[in-house]
Amino acid sequence: MTVAFERPSETPSLDKVGPVLVATGIAVLLLAAILLAAWLTGASGLASDLQARLQPPSFQHLFGTDMFGRDVLARTIKGLALSFRIGFLAAGISVIIATCLAIVAASGSRLADSIVSLLTDMTMGLPHLVLLILISFALGGGTTAVVIAVAVTHWPRLTRILRAEILQVRNADYVAVSRNFGKSRWFIARHHILPHLIPQMIVGFVLLFPHAILHEAGLTFLGFGLEPGKPAIGILLSESMRYLMAGKWWLGLFPGFLLLVAVLCFDVIGNGLRALTDPRGGRS
Repeated sequence: MTVAFERPSETPSLDKVGPVLVATGIAVLLLAAILLAAWLTGASGLASDLQARLQPPSFQHLFGTDMFGRDVLARTIKGLALSFRIGFLAAGISVIIATCLAIVAASGSRLADSIVSLLTDMTMGLPHLVLLILISFALGGGTTAVVIAVAVTHWPRLTRILRAEILQVRNADYVAVSRNFGKSRWFIARHHILPHLIPQMIVGFVLLFPHAILHEAGLTFLGFGLEPGKPAIGILLSESMRYLMAGKWWLGLFPGFLLLVAVLCFDVIGNGLRALTDPRGGRS
C-alpha cells in the first residue's frame, strides 16, 4: 500500500494572500493620501487668523480651528508628514545598527557575541521612555535629537532576530556544501546569508516605523522633542490639553485619531509583509 505525502506549500495560499494584499493596499493608499495632501496643501491653513479662533468643525474647517485660528486639519496633516520623515530616518538608522550588531554577534567570536548580548540586555532592561527623554534632553532637543534618541533605542529586538537568522543560515547544509567547494566568506555572505536578511530587515523597518512615530509624538508632548513652532502631532496634543476642559474637544480628538490611523496602517503593512515573506505562513 502506497501512502502519498503532500508537499507543504512554501508560499502562502491564495485564500490567505487575498485579504492580506487588500488590507496592505488600503493601508498604503491611506498613508499615500496623507503625504499627498501635505504636499498639495503647502502652507495653506497654517497662518494665524484670530477672528476664526477656536471654531468647531464645519464645512470650511473640517477639523475646526485652534487657539490662533489655524486649521487643525492642515496642521494635523503637516504634523503626520513630519512624523513620517522622522520615523523614516529613525527606523532606517535603527535597522542599520541592528544589522551591524547582528553580524558582529554572529561572526563566530564568543567575546563579540557576549558584548552584543550585554548591550542588548542593558538597552531592553532600561525604561524605554526614560531612556528616550534622557538622550533627547542630553542632545538639546529638536528634530536631530529626537531622531537619534529613537534610533539608538529601537534596535535590540531586531538585532536578536537578525542574529538568529544569520546563525540558522550559517549552519545550514547548503552553506556547508558551498564552503566545502571553496567559496569565500564574501560569496557565502552575499549569496546565502544576505538574501535571508533582506526580508527581515524590510519587515523590521516597517514595524519600527509606528514605534518611532509614537515615541516622537510622546517626546514632543512631554516637551523633550520638536520645537513648539513646528506643526507636530505631539505639539498639537500638548496645546489641546489647555482647552479640552473648556469643551474644545476637536483640538485633541482629530490629531490623536489620525495618529492612531497612521500607526495602524504601518502595523498592517508590516504584518502583511511578514505574512507574505514567511514561507511557514502558507503551510497547513
